[in-house]
Amino acid sequence: MWTALFKQMLGKMIQRGQLEINLADGQKCAFGDGSGEVVSLTFHDPALPRKIIQNPDLAVGEAYTDGRLTIANDDLYGFVALAIRNIARNSGRFANSTIWWQRPLVGIRKSLRRLQQRNILGRAQENVAHHYDLSEDLYRLFLDEDLQYSCGYFRTPDDSLEMAQVQKKAHIAAKLDLSPEQRVLDIGCGWGGMALTLARDYGVNVVGVTLSREQHRVACQRAKDMGLDGQVEFRLMDYRDLDEPFDRIVSVGMFEHVGVPHYGEYFAKIRKLLVSDGIALVHTIGRAGPPNATSKWILKYIFPGGYVPAMSEALTAIENENLITTDIEIWRLHYAETIRHWREQFEANIDAATHMYDADFCRMWRYYLAISEASFRNDRQVVFQFQLSKDLNSLPITRDYLYDRVS
Repeated sequence: MWTALFKQMLGKMIQRGQLEINLADGQKCAFGDGSGEVVSLTFHDPALPRKIIQNPDLAVGEAYTDGRLTIANDDLYGFVALAIRNIARNSGRFANSTIWWQRPLVGIRKSLRRLQQRNILGRAQENVAHHYDLSEDLYRLFLDEDLQYSCGYFRTPDDSLEMAQVQKKAHIAAKLDLSPEQRVLDIGCGWGGMALTLARDYGVNVVGVTLSREQHRVACQRAKDMGLDGQVEFRLMDYRDLDEPFDRIVSVGMFEHVGVPHYGEYFAKIRKLLVSDGIALVHTIGRAGPPNATSKWILKYIFPGGYVPAMSEALTAIENENLITTDIEIWRLHYAETIRHWREQFEANIDAATHMYDADFCRMWRYYLAISEASFRNDRQVVFQFQLSKDLNSLPITRDYLYDRVS
C-alpha cells in the first residue's frame, strides 16, 4: 500500500524534470516529463516511502544525512533543486502540490507554528546555542573573512563573496545615515563584523548583543585585536533586557529567530530604545507569499524556533507598534548567490569539516546549504530590509543619499 501511495504522491508532485528512484525492494520508478538531466535516487530503507508520505521534508533530510538515501554522482543540489522547483510551481503553495491525505498534515503543521516559535528568554538562548555555538573554525571554512553569516549584496554577477559582504555592510550603513559619535545598537551581532565595520569606517560607538557564547567570545577578541574595544562593546545578553537610548539600531539576520508571537515585543523594544529622531534597519530573510510554516527538518536540526516571515506579518507588527516604515527593499537572488559561495566553499573544505565533526554532520550541513540555495533560487524566499523611524523628518525625502554613499 505504502509504495502505491508513494508513487501517487511523487507522480503528482514531480511534473517537470526527471526523477528516478530505485526502491529498497528492487522496484524502479520514474517521474517527470523527461526534460533536463536525470536525477537518480536509491533508497536503502524499505520503510522510507512510508516515512516520506507521513513527513516528506523530515524523512528525506534524515535519510540523506544518515545514508539511507543516496544520490547518483552525489548530485545533492540537482536533487533538491528539482524537488523545490516542482513543489513551488503553484505560486509556492505546498498544499497545492499535495494530495488529499496530506492536506490535514499541512494544516496541523501550520496551526502548530506559533507554539514552535515561543522563543521565551531561556528557550531563545538554547535555540541560539544549537547553531551558533558551533566552532568558529567550522564557519571559517565557508564564510568570508569577516564572518558575515547573512546575505551579501551582489552589485554585479562577478562579485566575489568578500566583495558582496563589503557592499552589504556599506548599503546598510548608508540606510542608517550615520554620523560620528552616534550610539548604535547591533541586535544579534554575530561574530562582530557589522559592529566593528561601523565603528572603524563611520566613527560610531556600537553596542552589540548576542545570545551565543562562542560568537561573543570571538567578537570581543576581534574588537581587542583591532584596537576597537573602547569603541565597541559586545554583551552576552538578550536584546529584551536592554533599557538605554540609541541613535541607530541595526539587526541583520536575527529577526528570523524572533518568532511571530514575539514580533510585537521586538518592535516595541526597538521603538523604546530609539531616540526621537532615531533610525532602525532590520534585515531579514522573508517569504514573498502568504504566511506558512517552517520545515520540520530545519526546526529539528538547524534552526530550532526559526521562522521566515511573510511581509504582511512583519508590517502588521511594525504598524501596531507605531513605527514609521520609511523604506522597504527586497533583495531577490542575492541570497542564492551568497549560499552558492558558502556551499561550494564548504564542499571544498569537506575533509576539514569531517575532521572537526563527522560524516553525518557534514551530510547534514551539505543538505542544509543545498536546500537553502535552492529555495532562494527556485521558490519565494527573498530578503527584506525595513528602514524604520519614529519621526517623518528623520531622513532625506529621496533615496539619493543611499547611492551617493555607496557609489
